[in-house]
Amino acid sequence: MTPAARCAAAIEVLADIIERRRPAADALKDWGLAHRFAGSGDRAGIASLVYDALRRRASAAWIMGAETPRAIVIGSLRLQQGLAAPSIAALFSGEGYAPAALNADERSRIETGTLDGAPPEIAGDAPAFVLPELEAALGDDLIPELRALARRAPLDLRVNTLRGPRETIQAALEGYGAAPTPHAPHGLRVPVGADGRGPALHVEAEFLEGWYEIQDEGSQLAALLARAKPGETIVDLCAGGGGKTLALAAATGNAGRLIATDGDPRRLAPIHERLRRSGAQAEVRTPRGGKQRADVLADLDGMVDRVVVDAPCTGSGTWRRNPDAKWRLRPGSLATRHAEQAAVLDRAAALVRPGGRIVYITCSLFPSENDAAISALLERQGRRFASVPNSDLLNAAPPALSEAVRRTVHGIQMTPLRTGTDGFYVAAVERLA
Repeated sequence: MTPAARCAAAIEVLADIIERRRPAADALKDWGLAHRFAGSGDRAGIASLVYDALRRRASAAWIMGAETPRAIVIGSLRLQQGLAAPSIAALFSGEGYAPAALNADERSRIETGTLDGAPPEIAGDAPAFVLPELEAALGDDLIPELRALARRAPLDLRVNTLRGPRETIQAALEGYGAAPTPHAPHGLRVPVGADGRGPALHVEAEFLEGWYEIQDEGSQLAALLARAKPGETIVDLCAGGGGKTLALAAATGNAGRLIATDGDPRRLAPIHERLRRSGAQAEVRTPRGGKQRADVLADLDGMVDRVVVDAPCTGSGTWRRNPDAKWRLRPGSLATRHAEQAAVLDRAAALVRPGGRIVYITCSLFPSENDAAISALLERQGRRFASVPNSDLLNAAPPALSEAVRRTVHGIQMTPLRTGTDGFYVAAVERLA
């Protein structure tokens, strides 16, 4: 497919996403199945155009004066890729499989359109109803942070220290330009192409042999701040596919008792193969459905040293990677997540022993999912728990990270602008009695 034909396809996919309120991944998959002539490079190129358009959906529509899929794709080429009017006109020529030629108004807007005077939800490409939450978290950095959140995310790896040191894998991936991550001690960052795509590292021999996992630096740091220690009994309460489970196993050198579970058994499906590949040791407890559903952790109540709660959340901190999620978010979604967070925190509170800790993690920027969730837990539990000071939480952090993070009432907040990571929140509470 030509670059112009890819633009036409991106407009088609974007229309499907907007009209049917579908996840971008589902719409892209269906388009690929219906257009089998498109090769893997074409599908990846179309996906890059679609995700860029979603990242800049509001600001692109603003400068183009229209909210159509065509206008959004054109505007994103201008804002996200920095293409000038002649370059965009060459893609929108109306020839062959290219989209219809630019009209006079479109060309004028590409040449003169700016975000001067745009309201925050337009300048920052975020739903207006979440701005109060974001302003509370980001303060004067609201617009710079939102613009950082609208950029493409980097490609980060976590080196599995159960297999060997970071230097070994960095040398093996030298041809890809792998370099140490700014903060995470076991991370590597691999440059992505001009189209936002990175190399297919999941097919390399070292990946298949468990030497590294693809994991954002912020997620790596959240697992590091959990401060898992050899000899401890640790529960990863919302383990999902196992990314943090593997990091916790490596942190203890497989010298702790690590139990992984999740309220949704389907999310645990990938963890078994990942454990095998990495050499990480963890006991996976999969809940079963039905009326007779049993609590798979009942035997551990009051006995666990460290409960890691990678809580269900809106994922607002991952909008660089999942830009469609912000446009599907609705006010009711927040209430649902708040209830889920309270439930998992209360379950964690029953598991932890006196003197033990709950480490609460989200990939959210919203205070109502972060500090407010910890405040509510402390209120529900009375005097049984106390918040761990930020200084204690950051004892395990590299010095540069301690200086970069935002310190909140109960925890710390990582952000794309300050730390170069996804937006992760980490807090800890300790059981007193």
